[in-house]
Amino acid sequence: MEAHIALPLLVGLVAVALAFDFLNGLHDAANSIATIVSTRVLKPQYAVAWAAFFNFIAFLFFGLHVAETVGKGIVDASVIDAQVIFGALMGAIAWNLITWGLGIPSSSSHALIGGLLGAGTAKAGVSAVVWSGVFKTSAAIVLSPAVGLVLALLLVLVVAWVFRRFTPQGADRVFRRLQLVSASLYSLGHGGNDAQKTMGIIAVLLYSQGLLEGGFHVPLWVVLSCQAAMALGTLLGGWKIVHTMGSKITRLTPAQGFCAETGGAITLFMATHLGVPVSTTHTITGAIVGVGASRRLSAVRWNVASSIVVAWIVTLPAAALIGGAFYWLARLFG
Repeated sequence: MEAHIALPLLVGLVAVALAFDFLNGLHDAANSIATIVSTRVLKPQYAVAWAAFFNFIAFLFFGLHVAETVGKGIVDASVIDAQVIFGALMGAIAWNLITWGLGIPSSSSHALIGGLLGAGTAKAGVSAVVWSGVFKTSAAIVLSPAVGLVLALLLVLVVAWVFRRFTPQGADRVFRRLQLVSASLYSLGHGGNDAQKTMGIIAVLLYSQGLLEGGFHVPLWVVLSCQAAMALGTLLGGWKIVHTMGSKITRLTPAQGFCAETGGAITLFMATHLGVPVSTTHTITGAIVGVGASRRLSAVRWNVASSIVVAWIVTLPAAALIGGAFYWLARLFG
């Protein structure tokens, strides 16, 4: 176990972790509300409040499997100390701010995991990496948007068949109501998966300081503070990315918005149950592409979608490099 740090530094690191969680909510707010805003079911200010509420109460519906994966399934918990946590958080925050400023919906989740890998290997080399967890997370980079896309496509087909006798106006009225349900489910999945990543970081920090009795676990105060930080970030929103997610990729009707959100929600529910830290950004983007492609392939602005894919590929190594650099800065300045 690593040497303990002073209490003010520990409190400061927890605050930085919660700041990352807040930025995660700010950065990923568009994932929860883009479809419901672009279909004009809710105004943006009401949509973010709706999403923030369901972000916060997500802990009531899910176990903490994702937090355990991040806390001890990416880098060996015995290697992690305060400097590694600092490097991981700063790597993730820096990459989030860069992509947020550019309006690119990259993955906050993989930025955090990349930062953790970079800082962990900077300290102890590749022997510190828990490869099973890394492979599981890396596979999710490909699988989560693919599953979201397929589910959204299937839902579009089912909806088209079930509502084939409805007039467009009648179907539109039905799905404007149903989108409130699908948006809340997606926000539950978002809060359930994403907030747990910060829970895992704080819990492993406390574990490294010998402050968790009975082995690694996530205290209730950590759960509540992480859910609250994410919900607050969502409440403030990220409007540049709303534009990219809601209209630049493809135009959505309320029925298509329902299919995208429901497909994304099912994917997130499955991943959270299995303890896989997936990207909510990847998932909803895949689902939006799926419903756009169901009309015709030309309905999707593939140049925008491809630029998002590039951001996905770059996120892990970029955040790892930044995380490793911040680890060495922390070592240099004590």
